[in-house]
Amino acid sequence: MLRKIVHIDEARCDGCGRCVPACAEGAIAIAGGKARLADVLCDGLGACLGECPRGAISMVEREAAPLDAGAASPGREAAAPACPGARPRSVRRGLAVVQEPPLSPPGAGGGLAHWPVQLRLVPAEAPFLRGADLLVAADCVPFACPSFHPQLLAGRAVVVGCPKLDDLPAYGEKLTRILQRQDGPIRVTVARMEVPCCAALSATARRAAQASGREIPVREVVAGVDGVLRG
Repeated sequence: MLRKIVHIDEARCDGCGRCVPACAEGAIAIAGGKARLADVLCDGLGACLGECPRGAISMVEREAAPLDAGAASPGREAAAPACPGARPRSVRRGLAVVQEPPLSPPGAGGGLAHWPVQLRLVPAEAPFLRGADLLVAADCVPFACPSFHPQLLAGRAVVVGCPKLDDLPAYGEKLTRILQRQDGPIRVTVARMEVPCCAALSATARRAAQASGREIPVREVVAGVDGVLRG
């Protein structure tokens, strides 16, 4: 059918990911280093217009698949976002439910070595970032991965945030200031979820590392909702 829909100019797109959290329907995802559009999820309202720093996003009228009304958020209500990665599912791990476990079992501990951890709250000049091995983690990763503390957090400074619901450009600016410190982090590990919108966190960290003017390696680890880490 002929309808108004978003157009992404692949030649201009550099895969920064800023457009991803701007789309409440989850119609845009980063794949192969470029922003890609799922026609059936695009409502044609253009909430992503103006988010691209390279002017790669525009609105056109063309033949496209009809909007999937069951996938998009009707009227953009303040309900759960319709991103494909946010669709409800059950994760069966075969674990028994323990009744009334102790809140703090004897000997319990974790890898967290500082506070705060939310990226907006962490000062760029925080002393725990000096020479740090920095972990940039999406909010959901610690819940999905039982091995988060021993495998990812131990020995690292950490900042957390959500690329879908938070202010991604502000995160990019904060990460750039952190990485610009001459005594700042020496490497970055990004731990994100497997859902499409979370790819923007990795893209933001890479851009911040490039903008810092320092040689800082950035590694990506992808967490599945099944708790398995890949990357």
